[in-house]
Amino acid sequence: MLQSMTGFGDSQHESDGFSFLIEVKTVNNRFLKTSIKLPDVLAFAEMDIERLIRDGLARGSVNYNLHMRQTDTGGALEVNQAAVQSYIKSLQQVRSLVGESKDVTINLSTILQLPGSCQAHEYSEEEHQGFLEIVKSQTLKALERVRKMRTEEGKTIVKDLQGQCSVIKENLDGLANMTAEVVNNYRQRIQLRVNDMLSGQNLKIDEEQLAREVAVFAERSDINEEISRLNSHLNQFEAVCHSDEQIGRRLDFLTQEMLREANTITSKANNAKISHHVVEIKVAIDRLREQVQNVE
Repeated sequence: MLQSMTGFGDSQHESDGFSFLIEVKTVNNRFLKTSIKLPDVLAFAEMDIERLIRDGLARGSVNYNLHMRQTDTGGALEVNQAAVQSYIKSLQQVRSLVGESKDVTINLSTILQLPGSCQAHEYSEEEHQGFLEIVKSQTLKALERVRKMRTEEGKTIVKDLQGQCSVIKENLDGLANMTAEVVNNYRQRIQLRVNDMLSGQNLKIDEEQLAREVAVFAERSDINEEISRLNSHLNQFEAVCHSDEQIGRRLDFLTQEMLREANTITSKANNAKISHHVVEIKVAIDRLREQVQNVE
């Protein structure tokens, strides 16, 4: 079924003192482009996340954000005792230089804020593996929600595409029988014009020459072939819309071909009614092309 490239999905998980929040947003793009933002402690998971995204989505710009928070802050940071001892030793030396009589105190809370005094907890390989399994499972949930939203959006797009296809069909039906009318009108106009020119000369029009002139005009202005090809492209377009494959590029190609045929009809048009129908067709094709840009 046709899917949009616009979607959003998220997933939350909390266990063993850690909270995970994953948000995935997708918008239009000719190809699949990913932007993955992870906390430093989970940087190792980027390749696995990239693989899951590429397995789940075919096209679009994907913004992936993962937030991780330790709900039990007891072990979030570790004190670097060697660094703290080194700071205290240095401060004691400074205090000895200024003399014991001076009011110089060593504030432990200030020392703990100095670079290197505290450091993030180093997680074990087993803990990393546990984080990775959680991230992968929650990423799959978020991607599933993205696909669900893209499918719902796709249903809306299909309805609009079908409406524009109906407009094109109606106007193609209006064009179908106009070629004969245009040629006949041309024959009448040229015959009247020549008769007016020859009326004072008591001459008659050469019917054979008139027939050749009309035949040349008929060949030059014949749009039946273009109408047939446009109808064929339109039928393919509607069939592709109900395909289960990624169809965005195919639909985009078909709309280009449809517009090319419409432009050819425009260049051949020698009738106001034809021009009116072609304008309506081209407007509908432009709307198709605009919508197709958001199809996966």
